[in-house]
Amino acid sequence: MAKHLEVVTSETETPVWIALRNQAEHAAKAEPALASLLNAVILSHDNLADALTFQLARKLGDQEMRAMTAREFAADAFKSDPSIVEAAEADLKAVFERDPACKGYVQPFLFFKGFLALQTHRVSHWLWNEGRETLAFYLQSRASEVFQVDVNPAARIGKGVFIDHGTGIVIGETAVVGDDVSMLHGVTLGGTGAERGDRHPKIGKGVLLGAGAKVLGNITVGDYAKIASGSVVLRPVPAHCTAAGVPARLVNCPTCEEPARTMDHTLAEAVYSHGDYDI
Repeated sequence: MAKHLEVVTSETETPVWIALRNQAEHAAKAEPALASLLNAVILSHDNLADALTFQLARKLGDQEMRAMTAREFAADAFKSDPSIVEAAEADLKAVFERDPACKGYVQPFLFFKGFLALQTHRVSHWLWNEGRETLAFYLQSRASEVFQVDVNPAARIGKGVFIDHGTGIVIGETAVVGDDVSMLHGVTLGGTGAERGDRHPKIGKGVLLGAGAKVLGNITVGDYAKIASGSVVLRPVPAHCTAAGVPARLVNCPTCEEPARTMDHTLAEAVYSHGDYDI
């Protein structure tokens, strides 16, 4: 896993922001062609919130909604609810800690669409709660177009969430995602029919959702559970258990202690030795 690169130089600022600035300064010196970008997005700002509003605005702005307009309501969200920025900080830490390809905070902040789509959702969710549903849906649409991640603005997502790669993720209106969850590309948290009301999954704390996993219906996936890649989950999964297959079945309880943090996608040895399985 990548080394931790935080350098704390002030007690009045968060370590993540200081580390992000330090890494941006080094990157600008190492790659002058990107110095202007790094200065505009990170180095010219005084704090994480200001930099994040600028970054989201430059990604989401289009002919219908100019970047400055997008920046204004993102700033309103962060000022009204500082916990949104705290969640973004936790999300940055999660990416760095769990993605071995991540070299620091600059990468996800500038380039990782899973992180950027999640921060867009946090703003759209704030707009939804403020009764500004049309604008919230507009942001959902833009995030889907720009990042290929489609999250209903009403969905509730905790902090310290890692969305790896991001492409093809769909999260429905009444879904709930707990703190410290990790999910890979192609995950769907969806319904099982056309009924209205509470119809989407509730994902507990520290759950790992493998690539292409489909969790469908108003069911609960317990804390620190693991859903294997490509599985289709239609029934509740107890805490600390692994579900795998189509349809999914429980294959080992307990699973590893913190699957979302370790990103451990392996299954119990008994699963591989069952029947006539060979490689």
